[in-house]
Amino acid sequence: MKNRISRILPVVALGSLMLAGCVTTENGRVVGSGIPPGGTAGQTTSGSGGSARDAGDERRRRSDIRLQLAAQHYQQNNFRQAMSEVNDAIGIDRDSARAYGMRGLINWQIGDRAAAEDDFRRGLTLDPKNADINNNYGWYLCKTDRARESIAYFQTATEDLLYRTPAMPLHNAGICSLQAGDEAAAENYFARSFQVDPNNPVAMYNLGDLYLKRGNLERAKFYSDRLLSQYLPSAETLWLALRVARAGGDQTYAASLGGELERRFPGSREAALLKQRAYQ
Repeated sequence: MKNRISRILPVVALGSLMLAGCVTTENGRVVGSGIPPGGTAGQTTSGSGGSARDAGDERRRRSDIRLQLAAQHYQQNNFRQAMSEVNDAIGIDRDSARAYGMRGLINWQIGDRAAAEDDFRRGLTLDPKNADINNNYGWYLCKTDRARESIAYFQTATEDLLYRTPAMPLHNAGICSLQAGDEAAAENYFARSFQVDPNNPVAMYNLGDLYLKRGNLERAKFYSDRLLSQYLPSAETLWLALRVARAGGDQTYAASLGGELERRFPGSREAALLKQRAYQ
């Protein structure tokens, strides 16, 4: 069965936040938590420092529960409740880098850029190599007109060899390189992202679009066809495939794709471009 994609866009990273402490929920109720950060299964402590370590582990565990709930509310666009939960997480553990990174995302969403900037930087001060925070802060910089500055943070995120979503900072770096006017760097980042994850729709779409603009129709068609074969069509992927077909002289296939675009996504930007015959 094909996966569904609605838009070819990069995303911020919530992976480690959603898995923090292995907290699980059932019908909105916290039902259990796994090993706290830094712990191991069956770990015991002994000696004079044992109680202090236990207290620190318990504090981090409680903070992580609040942090996971904040991430869940964030995903549901319930930013007020997400802010309440993340503030509780920070109140419990003021050294939680991930909590500051989460609050940075929330403050960005509600339009408080100054607070978002402070939170991202605080998180990176506490954990400079945190891949999620570096990726998200990089995307924040890119979307606030500092694309060139963003690349270093994406690069830092890619250096974590255990990162769960290594293709994400690579394709984000590609998008922001394009925004900065560096097409060669963008191609390199998208190609690396595709190499890491051959099913990555963001990398495939952007590589297809780049090669189409250069007139390399064979490579553009490869990525466009792969997108349509692996994912349910979106307005963006249909529009890309239509333009590739037209450039290759396959007017019959282009017309078929145009009909599908108008039928499935009549109110889309791409459908409007089709009506205007604005193929470039």
